[in-house]
Amino acid sequence: MVHQMISIRTEQELREHEVLSPHAAFSDCSRGREREEAPCDIRMCYQRDRDRVIHSKSFRRLKDKTQVFLAPEGDHYRTRLTHTLEVAQNARTIARALRLNEDLTEAIALAHDLGHTPFGHAGERALARVCPGGFRHNEQSIRVVRLLEKHGKGLNLTWEVRDGILNHKTSGNPATLEGKIVRLSDKIAYLYHDIDDAVRAHIIRDGMPEEFREVFGRTRREMLNTIIHDVIRESRDCTDIRMSQEIADAMHRLRQYMFENVYTNPTAKGEESKAEGMVEQLYEYYRKDTGKLPEEYRVLITQRGEEAERVVCDYIAGMTDRYATMKFREIMIPSAWGIY
Repeated sequence: MVHQMISIRTEQELREHEVLSPHAAFSDCSRGREREEAPCDIRMCYQRDRDRVIHSKSFRRLKDKTQVFLAPEGDHYRTRLTHTLEVAQNARTIARALRLNEDLTEAIALAHDLGHTPFGHAGERALARVCPGGFRHNEQSIRVVRLLEKHGKGLNLTWEVRDGILNHKTSGNPATLEGKIVRLSDKIAYLYHDIDDAVRAHIIRDGMPEEFREVFGRTRREMLNTIIHDVIRESRDCTDIRMSQEIADAMHRLRQYMFENVYTNPTAKGEESKAEGMVEQLYEYYRKDTGKLPEEYRVLITQRGEEAERVVCDYIAGMTDRYATMKFREIMIPSAWGIY
């Protein structure tokens, strides 16, 4: 009698029900993909999503996109890619401690900023001004994974991953605890590493003010440790991801401090108006002549019926800092001037 061997994927799905919290998002209970696919015999669905994100072109481009400091002089400042990896690391730590689905958590974390613009939030502000209907990087990340990747085919990610991407901003409300972990881990990561980079840039010369050291600890390492422990302690066996009121209030005050002293600091942000001007001029150039767009973007207009202005935003949002600067020079600066 021939016995059919149970797949490795099925074994892992069954194991999830044995070891994960009842509040976890189980892989075999996913709402599925927009386009039906045959399941993998080895990897569970959220594992496949994570792998698809890592192998995508938009993920690789994050390495040359600004996080906070525009064109910093130094090798150790964060980029959008290193920010993404730090979000994923923090989120996985929390998910594992709470016995939630690490694969789903990691997939959301790695994909949450795929739609971010060149030049960080400066580029996002510029596109928000010129693009009809505005521009929001979380919504752009969804366009990337649903439409723009793989020449218009998208990555066909599961509903739970797309929900976590769309709702990772503060105003969002993810449907899964894993998505809620990423939303909070994003805030933890950028406050932690933005302080680190600000100290490196001598914008914050003495590190965190004393009022925050009394809450979080004396060093940035202690700060990260304090916050993550607090989230795990407050969220265990709960149906929400939260932190204590003391830590939440301190993080809110620290975010205000960072806006006043770093995010609007002339040293860190002095060149942003130039970057915004470049993005706006690139938009106007391609809007007036969409024939100058690469073929894969022209097809979205001519064959898929996408609005031209929206596709121009897609193209510019996908640029790295370096590529946007190169295209601006190529388009706007006379070639003869290059001899000087």
